[in-house]
Amino acid sequence: MPNRVPSRIMSRAFAGALALGLTAGAALAASFGDTEVKIEQVAGDLRGPWAVDFLPGGGFLVTERRGRLWHYGPAGRRQAVSNIPDVAAVGQGGLLDVMVPRDFASSREVFLSYARAQEGGGQGTALAKGRLSADGTRLENLTRLFQMAPGSSGGKHFGSRIVEGPEGHIFLTMGERGDRPAAQDLSRHNGSVIRINRDGSVPRDNPFVGREGAQPEIWSYGHRNPQGAALGPKGRIWVAEHGAKGGDEVNLIEKGANYGWPVISYGTHYSGAKIGQGTSKPGMKQPVSYWDPSIAPSGMAFYEGALFPDWQGDAFVGSLKFDYLARLSGDPLAQVAKLETRETARVRDVAVAPDGSVWFISEDRGAIYRVTPAD
Repeated sequence: MPNRVPSRIMSRAFAGALALGLTAGAALAASFGDTEVKIEQVAGDLRGPWAVDFLPGGGFLVTERRGRLWHYGPAGRRQAVSNIPDVAAVGQGGLLDVMVPRDFASSREVFLSYARAQEGGGQGTALAKGRLSADGTRLENLTRLFQMAPGSSGGKHFGSRIVEGPEGHIFLTMGERGDRPAAQDLSRHNGSVIRINRDGSVPRDNPFVGREGAQPEIWSYGHRNPQGAALGPKGRIWVAEHGAKGGDEVNLIEKGANYGWPVISYGTHYSGAKIGQGTSKPGMKQPVSYWDPSIAPSGMAFYEGALFPDWQGDAFVGSLKFDYLARLSGDPLAQVAKLETRETARVRDVAVAPDGSVWFISEDRGAIYRVTPAD
């Protein structure tokens, strides 16, 4: 049950909309492992694009880190969306993820994650929602649902991916903001995956509800900087997160689990010094798989679609460092193929469209591309 759940009607509408002229430029033939594909640009002229998600009927939303949300209609017309949150575009922070929930057709709600300046100084990852106006130009009833506490100075490690859980809860990833020990401190949100209700309240069955000194929103902790997250098969939450020098991880998220940063890691500090106590410790979770050297993972999506039947249940993760889109498969999930072309320069996000095509954002090229079968 992936994060973005298409209906057959929505898939046909989306494919029809693409046929109306979203594609810009000629298709490029490429190999994605043993699969021949074509790559087509669907949007360009973007400055610092960070995330994309799909609307019913063929439209989609795109964030730019410096604080702009774009609405693309079914025929490709682009409009800026007003009344978005004030963002702190500091370092890696800014307007980050966008998530369109499964009930958008009736609710018209859109969720945004972003870096927010805090009253006491510094910045923290925050989450807001609003209703997209009928003409797609404004967020109405904008409400802040969550803000990292207590926040941190500096401009790195905001995490900031949003996932709608199988029961409608909202999961949000947060980096440790460069403050390594804070990832083991339950009194702080740094380095955690949180879980809240859709109205921002805390579910009573969260693992640390009622524990003195613990932030009740925390679902898991001990993360460094999870910039990829997705709902995978069997309704489970997965994240892809940055290690230091080596040790980028793919983690299956479990309730109340500690993922070890900075006590355990398969990487080293950038100086080459050992991190913490090594690669394992009782009570701390092991990654499902990891990359060494680091690929700088960003964006994550699981495949459920008709265009690539051999990819069912596989995952995609973007590489910012080595400029490719990875496909992960198997049990345990691990990289089996990569798409590497001029178009995959700094892959910031990846998403599976309702018609089964695979979309990715190239941050360096300021563009969004879709991948379909070569035939």
